[in-house]
Amino acid sequence: MLNTIDGFIIDLDGTVYKGATAIAGAGETIDYLRSIGKRIVFLSNRGNISRAMCRDKLAAMHIHVPEDEIILSSTVTARYLMQRHPGCKAWALGDPGLRDELAAAGVQLAEKPEEADWVVITLHETLTYRELNQAFKAVRNGARIIATNDDKTFPGDEGDSIDVAGMIGAIVASTGQEVEVVIGKPSAHMSEAALSVLGLPPERCMIIGDSLMSDIRLGKRSGIRTALVLSGSVTRDELDAVMDKPDCVWESIGDLKMLLSRNEEIA
Repeated sequence: MLNTIDGFIIDLDGTVYKGATAIAGAGETIDYLRSIGKRIVFLSNRGNISRAMCRDKLAAMHIHVPEDEIILSSTVTARYLMQRHPGCKAWALGDPGLRDELAAAGVQLAEKPEEADWVVITLHETLTYRELNQAFKAVRNGARIIATNDDKTFPGDEGDSIDVAGMIGAIVASTGQEVEVVIGKPSAHMSEAALSVLGLPPERCMIIGDSLMSDIRLGKRSGIRTALVLSGSVTRDELDAVMDKPDCVWESIGDLKMLLSRNEEIA
């Protein structure tokens, strides 16, 4: 199967790193993929950081990635608003990286919650009551809700941590308004963005990730081959319980280098 793959769509959290620590073999595998001419894009549901922040985080782990190979849910959310709702004003509920990506795409940020057309919700690791209440006010004054993703947890330095679903729940429960659009994996918005960067058809690509619900489901929906890594949150017991299995299961992304090297030797 790997001989037919020219492009790799690689998740970040739980696949390339956990928290601030690179997963063993990740950097070497990425370098090897480049050396044999494979195309790469990094596709993450992270919406609270910018591409520049992500690039710098990877560089600190000695993994060097150009910014244009990084696609975050914040990146795709910003593009969605610019393309579908040009001229709209957005209120961001999330860490500063979300505002950076919105501004970089040309999305106008509302100065007051009451001026917003959209509330954009993402992970907010430094959330205060005031910020939550400002988003509440925006929605109560007519703003529609868009979320970068709706993941319940993500793998951090201290194990699984609450993700965007917690932020969404607070706003939806308090306002009675539902989220209109969820951008992140496994939505087609993300697969289309990744395939556009790679410039390849889905059947010549593989997505590598640690989530059955986002990464593997995205691949199945989009006709992209799938590889699940067990370096994140999924256990083999959980994998055994699901009907729709990934095409490959590896302990970590480091296994890919070994498999491709073996194929090269055989060839």
